Amino acid sequence: MTSISLPASPASHLLHYKVWPKRLPRSITAPATSLWHNLAVSALRFPDKPALVFFNSVLTYREVMQQAEGLAATLARMGVKKGDRVVLNMQNCPQWVISHFAILRANAVVVPVNPMNRAEELKHYILDPDAKFAITSADLAPELAKANAQLLPAQRLTGLIVTHYRETMGDAFDDGGSGKALMPQAWAQWLGTQYPLPELDGCTVMHWADALVGDASDLPVHSVGPQDLAVLPYTSGTTGLPKGCMHTHASIMHNAVSTALWGSGNFENVILSVVPMFHITGMVSVLHATIYSGSTLVIMPRWDRELAGHLISHWRVTHWTNIPTMVIDLLGSPNFASFDLSSLVYIGGGGAAMPQAVAQRLLEQYGLNYAEGYGLTETAAPSHSNPHDRTKQQCLGVPFISCDARVIDPLTLHEVPQGEQGEIIMSGPQIFSGYWKRPDATAEAFILHDGKRFFRSGDLGRVDEEGYFFITDRLKRMINASGFKVWPAEVEALMFKHPAIQEACIISTRDAYRGESVKAVIVLRSDFKGKTSEIEIINWCKDHMAAYKYPRVVQFVDALPKSGAGKVMWRALQEAETAATVMNKN
Repeated sequence: MTSISLPASPASHLLHYKVWPKRLPRSITAPATSLWHNLAVSALRFPDKPALVFFNSVLTYREVMQQAEGLAATLARMGVKKGDRVVLNMQNCPQWVISHFAILRANAVVVPVNPMNRAEELKHYILDPDAKFAITSADLAPELAKANAQLLPAQRLTGLIVTHYRETMGDAFDDGGSGKALMPQAWAQWLGTQYPLPELDGCTVMHWADALVGDASDLPVHSVGPQDLAVLPYTSGTTGLPKGCMHTHASIMHNAVSTALWGSGNFENVILSVVPMFHITGMVSVLHATIYSGSTLVIMPRWDRELAGHLISHWRVTHWTNIPTMVIDLLGSPNFASFDLSSLVYIGGGGAAMPQAVAQRLLEQYGLNYAEGYGLTETAAPSHSNPHDRTKQQCLGVPFISCDARVIDPLTLHEVPQGEQGEIIMSGPQIFSGYWKRPDATAEAFILHDGKRFFRSGDLGRVDEEGYFFITDRLKRMINASGFKVWPAEVEALMFKHPAIQEACIISTRDAYRGESVKAVIVLRSDFKGKTSEIEIINWCKDHMAAYKYPRVVQFVDALPKSGAGKVMWRALQEAETAATVMNKN
């Protein structure tokens, strides 16, 4: 950590307290317990209350806790010990929630993985956290098995639990089942197919149903506390492979409780869960905030506007955290007039800016202020958010509960005056401990300022006269595709495995729906010139990368622009792409 002597801070970081909602505390003392206790307490208080809704199936708090305990006992019997990292890889579903809390109950650490990842990517999520155990869905198990087989015997998984989505879907697939009518037609095969268990050398593979009936005598004493590691979500960086962000029970607990307070959470709320649970926002601001509050979580495995409209109407959803493209899509449904949004009291999200016209329509037609927020995997979701009773459009909001946020000159590290652009830095109990096995990256990510440890976001922004933050640019090289962050260095590293590619540079290109999309500028090896097409490269990338990550556009060039030091001048390519886009629009 670098210690820097700076002049006294200006008061710009306190401006937002002039408009701070009177209903909210400026900071909180979070419960000094593990995240597991939130489920245990809610199950004790509301045993028969719906905790999870999945199509037409309902699980009560008592059932969720009992299943999580049974699964935790099985994990312990398989050899999971305190501090072990367990990979969790599936779409949003009740099994994700049960598995998540079972891992925590077993005193272990959750490694949430994007279900869109392919084998080449999945290897990293086994290797880097030294994971020996995993829980996955049957449709994703073959890809995980493929990744596992490519590792050395000593690096492979030793225990795997596999579930089918239909195991918690009630009678959704039975004739006349009310859930069947809700299910998008394209999902029926995906959700209903029965897959055989994969075979993994040297690994115990178990059916979900068998894993749920673990012997209670195998349950370990629940011994983890606030400072123990709870989750290890991965975030990509400007260089190299994704890095694990070390979050303790305390850092996740803080933002779970704060999110519940921020959205006026109570146990009668009904929350729509469609933001992926592997993502820090879906995990903390949706799942953990709901379980802490004793509310009901209505789960969607993937986005579908017709299903979302029905679920909001039928279950009287009160809170919906999303990304703006979902709202845009829902408003564009030909059946929108038949949906009843009157139950909604809170709608908001982040990941991309909400178009002003859409936000204005929500306000004028439905009386809903879209509350944009901002946060990173490193900040346990929100570090900033708009109070839903005092929002500003296309704005990050004000620093979140207990969060101290400043704007500094990224070179001198001095704070800049109110209104001027600089790098956003944050300090608070929600900030992660550091990057897993990466002390170098951790040291670079933090500075000591005003006697506090601040995280450098890498994003440029400014503060207005009321203390609201606005993002203006990025220091980091990142592509934002419908709220999914794509890091060019990671995509480039994967592309270099293609035998035809000599060099590759990833840049962003405009996309009418996704906002930004991925473009690859490629130099082919001489033996492959004229023999390899752009679509062949795209299809190869599609097979080896997550769906949001692979290039939608490929351009072949004879050479990439380089600096005198031999570095690829990606910024020159990006500027040329941006200029071409502007010219085409005109």
